[in-house]
Amino acid sequence: MRKDGVQSGVDLSAGLDSVVTELYEKSRGAEFGVTREQFDSVLGEIARKYLPAEAAHHDLRELYASLRAEELALARACAAGHERAWEVFLTRYREKLYDIAGYITKESSTARELADSIYAELYGTATRDGQRASKLASYTGRGSLEGWLRTVMMQEHVNRYRRQRRLVSLDEETEEGTQFATPESEPAIAIDPRVEAAIDEVLAALPAEDRFVLASYFLDERTLAEIARTLGVHESTISRKVDKLAKSLRKQILAALGRRGMSRRQALEAIEVDVRDLRVNIRSRLAQETGGAAFSKKKVEAPAGEGS
Repeated sequence: MRKDGVQSGVDLSAGLDSVVTELYEKSRGAEFGVTREQFDSVLGEIARKYLPAEAAHHDLRELYASLRAEELALARACAAGHERAWEVFLTRYREKLYDIAGYITKESSTARELADSIYAELYGTATRDGQRASKLASYTGRGSLEGWLRTVMMQEHVNRYRRQRRLVSLDEETEEGTQFATPESEPAIAIDPRVEAAIDEVLAALPAEDRFVLASYFLDERTLAEIARTLGVHESTISRKVDKLAKSLRKQILAALGRRGMSRRQALEAIEVDVRDLRVNIRSRLAQETGGAAFSKKKVEAPAGEGS
């Protein structure tokens, strides 16, 4: 059975309809103003983001089972401008947002300014193409909404710092008597060191060809066709390899976090981070060579820009 907003390959067929119905009821979507049709569309969007087009039913069921259904429905209802949803959101998260902002900035007035700016982005005061532009529309239910809000606020804090630093020229600093000032380091994102250690461990264990494919596709932004030509294989082979590697890495990192004492839920929340915030040198780790490693069809040249 076809649902609006869900592309072929991730359809909510009859075999999954009961699963989605149960998830919708659990989400309290109707209370927040989200219809079943809208909820189906959101699930299709999430499936297209995290699963390959030919995903099997068990993959979809596993993905849907991992979602925070109620928090997902609440966030998307807020993004759509439903007043009841926004009231519930403020009741649950208003104080938590100020607490998070205070923890990040360590200063009350700056914390309130940061929290207020996030409110505007979450509520969707701006419009894009005639539609509300709410940051909550990007929440996918993988990991808690509170954890996602923490990440959003941390990133906004860093972005504000970077914008401020760009606006202050060296001449202005000199005029203000801060000659030869030592450049400040950017505020650090509070990433659990176990996440960095787990990612480092998993990447270090990758075969040379897998590291090349990942670096080429995700870091150097080469197309699947370009990578396939380099390795002398068909483009579809690389497509399947990228999908398989992405899923495998995620499972391995979750397992590595489990070995470091994290529960599965904690691990799922922890891996929702921006790669730029990690102290692991992703490019260096993916580009490292293993002596004498040879690739499938022919020797592979280093990706453009590597080693620079």
